[in-house]
Amino acid sequence: MKKKIPIIKVKTFATTQSIKLSEKAIERTKKAHGFFSEVGNMSVFVGRIFRETFSRNFEFKEFIRQCFEIGNKSLPLVAITGAIMGIVLTIQSRPALAEFGAVTMLPGMVAISIIREIGPVITALICAGKVGSGMGAELGSMRVTEQIDAMEVSATSPIKFLVVTRVIAATIMLPILVLFADAFGLMGSWAGYNIKGDMNFVLFFSRAFGSIDFMDFFPALIKSFFFGAVIGIVGCYKGFNAGRGTESVGKAANSAVVLASLLVIMVDMVAVQLTDMLQ
Repeated sequence: MKKKIPIIKVKTFATTQSIKLSEKAIERTKKAHGFFSEVGNMSVFVGRIFRETFSRNFEFKEFIRQCFEIGNKSLPLVAITGAIMGIVLTIQSRPALAEFGAVTMLPGMVAISIIREIGPVITALICAGKVGSGMGAELGSMRVTEQIDAMEVSATSPIKFLVVTRVIAATIMLPILVLFADAFGLMGSWAGYNIKGDMNFVLFFSRAFGSIDFMDFFPALIKSFFFGAVIGIVGCYKGFNAGRGTESVGKAANSAVVLASLLVIMVDMVAVQLTDMLQ
């Protein structure tokens, strides 16, 4: 008697589906691991920045140079953007207010909008694109050409010389740039108002500043410091931890802009909630 060999039926479709599900689970696990590793590495990096900030022998000359690079060279772009922002906001808001006969309220409305939200956020996003990408590309190229490694070998702290000076300069200069953006935005609003209306300079600004109080100006200025710190930390982190290949410089600059812009929006959301709770 020949024994019958049992036939094993394999469900290929179910097996394929289970393999795909397991691959997706592994991919999601890798992404989660990479995200938390990035958060941990950035936290350690921020801790090193704080430790080196309050240590001795602060690099004052490099700090002044970075203030010039961040502030003076970004001022024309910020001023032009602020002026255009004021003109556009005034021209677009005028028809809606004209329907209710409230055109005289336009200077105060534009001033509150620019000082509270539009000026700080737009300026921070501009600096995230210009300053953040510049820091990421500059430090990334220094990492690729092994200049940072040479500083570490020669007992020079690259964190203190390269990172701390840039982060503090960005933290201090961004609120100053925000003030210039607000000023040029209001001047652009006055110019936009006079395209279809007629209001002299003194009357326009008296109505604009008459609608502003301390709680409109102070929270916006405080959150500008945090915007600058976020841009400096992210730009330096991405450039300082760039890879060894030349293509990593472009990746560092690109990721610095994306992450800094996202964090600026998140910090602004938290700041708005806190301001609303305090009022």
